[in-house]
Amino acid sequence: MQDKIYKFIISGGGTGGHIYPAIAIANEIKRLHPNAEILFVGAKGRMEMTRVPEAGFKIIGLWISGLQRRLTVDNLSFPLKVISSIKTASKIIKEFKPDAVVGVGGYASGPTLYAATKQHIPTLIQEQNSHAGITNKLLANKVDKVCVAYDTMYKFFPASKLEVTGNPVRRDIVDSVGKREEAMGFFGLNPERKTFLVIGGSLGARTLNQSTQAALHKIQEAGYNLIWQTGKTYFPLAEEAVNGLPQDQIKAFEFLKRMDLAYAAADVVISRAGALSISELCLAKKPSILVPSPNVAEDHQTKNAMALVQKDAAILVKDAEAAQTLWDMALALVKDTEKQKQLSQNIAALGKPFAAETIVQELFKLVK
Repeated sequence: MQDKIYKFIISGGGTGGHIYPAIAIANEIKRLHPNAEILFVGAKGRMEMTRVPEAGFKIIGLWISGLQRRLTVDNLSFPLKVISSIKTASKIIKEFKPDAVVGVGGYASGPTLYAATKQHIPTLIQEQNSHAGITNKLLANKVDKVCVAYDTMYKFFPASKLEVTGNPVRRDIVDSVGKREEAMGFFGLNPERKTFLVIGGSLGARTLNQSTQAALHKIQEAGYNLIWQTGKTYFPLAEEAVNGLPQDQIKAFEFLKRMDLAYAAADVVISRAGALSISELCLAKKPSILVPSPNVAEDHQTKNAMALVQKDAAILVKDAEAAQTLWDMALALVKDTEKQKQLSQNIAALGKPFAAETIVQELFKLVK
């Protein structure tokens, strides 16, 4: 007798923090059921429309965007976009006939989950942050299960639906420990030197980029390597800034596809405090300085970072103070092996390497 072919829709995106957990869930479904059919639903023009096909999955885009904080033409068309997206999502669900629908946050997630609940399809939310997004809060009473990364989420979601699973992270990140030699070869860096990794998230981070550019000569003269991921907007400036600096020491990248090797190379990581970045740092067991973005809803990156700082698992630098203090602190930390060891042990204790498996188990409970 042939096994049932399961079908799932995974919806959401907008940033790497939504997209990569979604891909990790999809990969885990395929690991357990290689014949499973998975369809992604994203927002037209957002980065999931390229990242998801790169990972080997099909995606359909909805005409949807977020509400801006100021009055714009986009805001005026927002109700129309929501109605249009719910209609399109309903049609996709009717035609694809999924066994269940997963929402990971981001613009497309809301209309797709809402349409699925209307058709009585089992639904699961995966909330990455320590502060729930507005869409997920609105849908909390309609969906069947909510998987979260923090044990403080009972204030946002019904306790009966909640499962603390951690954030799903790409398998290669979990396996990044022990790849230092390969990483140094991959990036073409001098393995004798200690290495900083700066990651500003998939869309880049102005404060981290400006602070790092100002410190380039200081980093070079102190004899350290730098892997600097800038995001798309800042990359041309960074490329110009590193021109003329030693190629086996200072490297700038618009985007890092081999994050496993970037973590493996790093002795100290400087990062924003997005939920996915934090989950990856826990699994990569890296001493980290976190600079929360001030431009996010409910200041949730500061809350994410404080969850680690309170356990002496990371160092926090406020965005407003980064230009003055960030690199002085980073250069002090890279010399302090005892502090690095302490941070590394404490952050490793918070890692949840089996989050994707646990989420997929919950998903199949809904289907069965």
